[in-house]
Amino acid sequence: MKSNPDSAALDPWDAAFAEARLAGAAEETPVGAVIVRQGEIIARAGNRAIADRDPTAHAEVLAIRAACAATGSERLPDCDLYVTLEPCPLCAAAISFARIRRLYFAASDPKGGAVENGVRFYNSPTCHHAPEVYGGIRATEAGQLLKDFFAARR
Repeated sequence: MKSNPDSAALDPWDAAFAEARLAGAAEETPVGAVIVRQGEIIARAGNRAIADRDPTAHAEVLAIRAACAATGSERLPDCDLYVTLEPCPLCAAAISFARIRRLYFAASDPKGGAVENGVRFYNSPTCHHAPEVYGGIRATEAGQLLKDFFAARR
């Protein structure tokens, strides 16, 4: 988690997009996540799978780890997660296990998403906790960030 003394004052979406841009600048897929509790950002992260040599180092997972450390609990029932891309199956499961209250995501991910696309994890009868889900917020901005990132690599 990056330390930012002004993080409590930031808009969660601005903070999530800042994390996504930092990830992209580090040659990681530009996805950023922020966890908010009682109106305050308590954790933020961008993708770090390449830097950490860890296939689970997705922005959501890293933010959940940091939020759990900050709260001293493995459960985050009074927390909301903001992420710039629809969570994949790994992240959707982590969100469920952490008992995140609300999930807000920007761009849908028809290929790798697991909330509104793919396995639709929260609709599964084996899912023990499903957050409230709000998708498509700032989707155009998030989609353009991803398109620009991948276009520069082709």
